[in-house]
Amino acid sequence: MSIRVIINGACGRMGHVLARTIEAAPDMETAALVDPGAPEAAADVYHSLTDYQGPADCVIDFSNHAGVGTLLSYCEDRQLPLILCTTGFTADELQMIRDASARIPLFRSANMSLGVALTARLVQEAAAKFLGSDIEILEIHHNRKADAPSGTALMLAEAAQKSRPDAEIITGRSGHHVREKNEIGVASLRMGNIVGTHEVCLSTDTETITIRHEAHDRALFADGAVSAARFMIGKPAGMYNMEDLLAE
Repeated sequence: MSIRVIINGACGRMGHVLARTIEAAPDMETAALVDPGAPEAAADVYHSLTDYQGPADCVIDFSNHAGVGTLLSYCEDRQLPLILCTTGFTADELQMIRDASARIPLFRSANMSLGVALTARLVQEAAAKFLGSDIEILEIHHNRKADAPSGTALMLAEAAQKSRPDAEIITGRSGHHVREKNEIGVASLRMGNIVGTHEVCLSTDTETITIRHEAHDRALFADGAVSAARFMIGKPAGMYNMEDLLAE
């Protein structure tokens, strides 16, 4: 039996990619396309989640962080697993997400790429073993990306911080002062049509280790979301992430 997926944010760039990925998957089907910003001509797209009450097995969200309250309420009311692929959440929104995970199975990752999840593992190990190194992260994205730094860059910084609990994450660098040893610096570039590049440098006075992940096609994020949907079917309420998916 196919997994029936509601795509929230269906008219966005990633929504279109996800729809094609699901269509090509033999074990999945699109239950509904939802997007409040859908043009009137898109007759097959629901403008609100609550407009669709048909059969579904999960919701995959590639929309906007501002709509997370409505999204969580809908999934809770219908007891649907939620694969949350949106980034840029505020502190209050993150708390809402944590609260909801006590009532529904919720998968959240700042980046849905399995390769990025493996990169984070490497960063954590390198930060633990390459003691005394300065850690700097550079992330590059297309000129339409609104949030900076990217959620992925922060995820990589937090991976390093797990091995350096006293380190402070510094986003952006300005002013006239030297770098502190306990900093994990994050810099952002926005240009062209770059899908996403993340580079973590760990450097001492004598050598540098560089760990780099480069996304070539947005389809890799849809592939990860589909893998997460398969993983989440039948899971109890709780918060899940790429580490859980990799461990299975």
